[in-house]
Amino acid sequence: MYIAMNRFKIPLGSEAAFEQVWASRDSHLKQVPGFVEFHLLKGPQREDHTLYASHTIWADHAAFENWTKSEAFRAAHANAGNNRPLYLGRPEFEGFEAVQTVK
Repeated sequence: MYIAMNRFKIPLGSEAAFEQVWASRDSHLKQVPGFVEFHLLKGPQREDHTLYASHTIWADHAAFENWTKSEAFRAAHANAGNNRPLYLGRPEFEGFEAVQTVK
């Protein structure tokens, strides 16, 4: 299993608009081989922003890499630049290989 996360710093007062962008977008993930699950996580509020993270679970690292090179990836991110005022800085990516799973 591979987990891909992007952290976003959202200016205070822009949280609802940010969440609406994510709720209304077509991620194209369901059609991608190896995709397992997606979560948008809302984290702690800081002095000037609220922390969010997108969290996708993939069958393996290769499935994630294939998605990043796919037409579905390009379609999902086609309008991402239109929402720059909703972000403080760029998203911070972190990728993780699962070394232990407990169910």
